[in-house]
Amino acid sequence: MNEYTIHEDDLTGEPTLALLALHLRQMHANSPVGSVFALDVSGLKAPSVTVWTAWHDGRIASVGALKQWNADSGELKSMRTHPDFLRQGAATAMLEHIVVESRRRGLRRLSLETGSGDAFEPALVLYRKRGFVAGPAFGDYEASSFNQFFHLAL
Repeated sequence: MNEYTIHEDDLTGEPTLALLALHLRQMHANSPVGSVFALDVSGLKAPSVTVWTAWHDGRIASVGALKQWNADSGELKSMRTHPDFLRQGAATAMLEHIVVESRRRGLRRLSLETGSGDAFEPALVLYRKRGFVAGPAFGDYEASSFNQFFHLAL
């Protein structure tokens, strides 16, 4: 396992933008039309969203974001590990950072929406291992046969 330095990201650096572009490409490649809810860079710059990146030896390892819905709940967004850091703890470090930050902000629930199928299984394993449980749609989402919703009580 590598050690990672995680910091809030201003979404201007090329490594961050490249990883987010990869994230969007992969979401569209593995999801039915109309089923991708990943935020583009302009969506990630919304005042309700905070983005972090994890770094190891000067290289970007992962990205993740927290969209705060209200004083009690937030949503995990844009989780992606750089291909060079798969299965090296980068996603776990990012997820733990966002959970800790959510608690620090006083949130009582952290939720996420994701897809179904083989491409989503590694993320689902991570979320379940961290204690997220399947549940109902939240926020502006509508349930479909493709998407899934998970929640973590904080």
